Amino acid sequence: TQNPHVLQLILDSLRYWVEEMRVDGFRFDLATALAREEHAYDKTGAFLDIVQQDPILSKVKLIAEPWDIGEGGYQVGNFPAGWAEWNGKYRDSVRKFWSGAKSEIGQLASRLSGSSDLYQHGDRTPHASINFVTCHDGFTLSDLVSYEQKHNLANGEGNRDGCTFNDSWNCGVEGPTDDEKIATLRLRQRRNILATLLLSSGVPMILSGDESGNSQQGNNNPYCQDNELSWVSWDTEGDTGEDAELYGLIRELIRLRSSEPVLQYRQFYTGERCPVTGRKDLAWFREDGLELSEQDWANPDLHTLGMLRCGVAICEHDEQGRRVKGDSLLLLLNAEREAVSFMLPWASFLHPWELMLDTSLSSEIRDERLSRFKRSYELAPCSLALLRFREAVSVKQGD
Repeated sequence: TQNPHVLQLILDSLRYWVEEMRVDGFRFDLATALAREEHAYDKTGAFLDIVQQDPILSKVKLIAEPWDIGEGGYQVGNFPAGWAEWNGKYRDSVRKFWSGAKSEIGQLASRLSGSSDLYQHGDRTPHASINFVTCHDGFTLSDLVSYEQKHNLANGEGNRDGCTFNDSWNCGVEGPTDDEKIATLRLRQRRNILATLLLSSGVPMILSGDESGNSQQGNNNPYCQDNELSWVSWDTEGDTGEDAELYGLIRELIRLRSSEPVLQYRQFYTGERCPVTGRKDLAWFREDGLELSEQDWANPDLHTLGMLRCGVAICEHDEQGRRVKGDSLLLLLNAEREAVSFMLPWASFLHPWELMLDTSLSSEIRDERLSRFKRSYELAPCSLALLRFREAVSVKQGD
């Protein structure tokens, strides 16, 4: 892009795809390379600067894979306003948490709430974060919970290709197994990751095939495989069992995103109290119902977290200028290998929390069991739960 003639050809091509082919936007592979000036990345470089000012290209979706293989190529969070980015730090934090590895709970909290540490500067919003856990590079979701090592011998490079570190957990056995307990745990882990993805602030991206258990048999670099190893089956007619259950889960999560105001918040949370209601728009809780302390945030062995988004503390207004209100949602995450009892904030016998989702339960069991909780909620090992507090019948303003 340092050659003006090449740059002009690229821009003309992009405009053609927008004006003539009617595409909505572009995802740029290894996008850091487009903004290298001399040898270093420059977010004010010619290509990015021209695209920002272009009357056509500046109005479409622009998504960067914000890294390349050159020195200083990892630029997550460092693209200009108007660009969204594949958030590799989101992928890493979520994978580490659900694998049970030592990790920073503060990093996970930042990713769940839109990655303000990466995108709050420069007039960007949570929509700048393209959240993903799997993509065309690396393990599929099914393989992420079934393999801890890459199995790339079929690629003909002696298993040297592909990423060696995948932050994965095979749940006890490498690869396929007939052990029902492990199969159940793997399904739960897939539910956990999908639910985490679709309940996070930002833009969720799901790898095609993850919703139906697609596997590459542990191959995390099948670029050279034009066969069943890399093909995705589109035949979903008559799906039953795990595949049908995951389809249902994703549909339910998408419905929640489109109906719950706290899951549509277009700004970053502040963690400060709303002057109208006296409540924080976002708060983080431990198992005992207390907010996390500085020591908790620094604890690499903390594998539980409660995320409370308050529906009456949203500092946002609709098109008519009315303050946006909604129900409050409490997301509980337990990556421990044992059950955990969470004390619920705002505990009230008059206004209990309602269970909306528990990844340890099938939808049928969840609907049949008691779904209103007053003081605490017992969350199974390696599970996620979502509870709702209906603000229309909640305690008085400021409580």
